[in-house]
Amino acid sequence: MGNLLKCAGNPAGAWASIALLLPGIAFSQGAGSSPERARDLLESSLKDKNPETRTHAVESLGLASATEPWLSELAAMIDDKDVEVRLAAIASLVDLRTDRTVPTLRKALDSTVPEVSFAAAKALWSLNETPGREALFSVLGGETKSASGFITKEKRDALRMLHTPKTLFIFAAVESANFAPVPGVGAGVSSVRGILSSPGVSGRAAAALLLSSDQSPEVLKALENALGDTDWTVRAAAVHSIALRNDPELEADLIPLFEDKKEAVRVRAAAGYLRLEAIKSSRITVAR
Repeated sequence: MGNLLKCAGNPAGAWASIALLLPGIAFSQGAGSSPERARDLLESSLKDKNPETRTHAVESLGLASATEPWLSELAAMIDDKDVEVRLAAIASLVDLRTDRTVPTLRKALDSTVPEVSFAAAKALWSLNETPGREALFSVLGGETKSASGFITKEKRDALRMLHTPKTLFIFAAVESANFAPVPGVGAGVSSVRGILSSPGVSGRAAAALLLSSDQSPEVLKALENALGDTDWTVRAAAVHSIALRNDPELEADLIPLFEDKKEAVRVRAAAGYLRLEAIKSSRITVAR
């Protein structure tokens, strides 16, 4: 099972994997607590000028606990000037399903950007909210538009995926997986979409995501090995799946990835760490 996620066995690959981890190891020995570093990393990424960086950060919030300041940060991203950031925010809001979700989605429903309002309508419909059904009905009747220039790109990407049966199968399998997250945390659906929609996503990354619900020790060992993979999509997928194991004892595995060279990996590591911290705190509270 472990071989499913390992790099090709060659010295160059091994040294490259070690090199990827060295900055994180050095960072973990620096000043500041791990929770503080994780929070700072997420906050700075959410405010970054690069929309791709903000998108990665918003996608990762589905892995974090449904607490403040993340709920307010996520709600605020509905007004981001970048459409992809707003779409990622909608997905994460549905994933977390707090008392802030529906009011924020209703706000997004009034967006002048067709794809944002349409995504909000679909999200509200999935939550059995009447405004979502009414909005989708109006789209069906031709009363509103559901597409603009941006959605054309989405359709092109979707068509490309349809021509790749393996990718389509993997995407459907992950989307339909029966996740059972603990109360107060999400299933990381937006994070999964972000990884799988990356150009050139590795088959090993998809395998790591599909194995997120497997709690066996051998799969955990394979995921831990994958944290040092030379392919960033594999590292991001491994971080995601380790976070979804909901085991606070694994949070130390994620700390070195705070300094990964890829933003998509760093923010998932930070959000995953905060998720496990929240689970640990809730268990301590219950035990008292």
